[in-house]
Amino acid sequence: MNAVLTEILLAIAVLAAWVGSIGFARLHSPLDRLHCATFVNTASGSAVAVAAFVTDGISARAITVLLIAVLALLLGAALSYAAGRALLLRGSVGEDGD
Repeated sequence: MNAVLTEILLAIAVLAAWVGSIGFARLHSPLDRLHCATFVNTASGSAVAVAAFVTDGISARAITVLLIAVLALLLGAALSYAAGRALLLRGSVGEDGD
């Protein structure tokens, strides 16, 4: 049962990466593209962290994966904010988002 659940969670992580990649290719605004990158970071990282806990239970490896996922979320959010702010200050994004 744990193996099936782990495979499902990892498939969700891969699916989230594909959905984010397709969205990134289809969206025109740089700010919208930042949202796609953040979505992939959040969805894939969360699914992989949960899969680690399903596979190992509470172990050093699962806690390490969780710590990496949380750090990626925090640092990714800060990086997305800084990049979005730079885009707005540079004037690459107009009033309507294009």
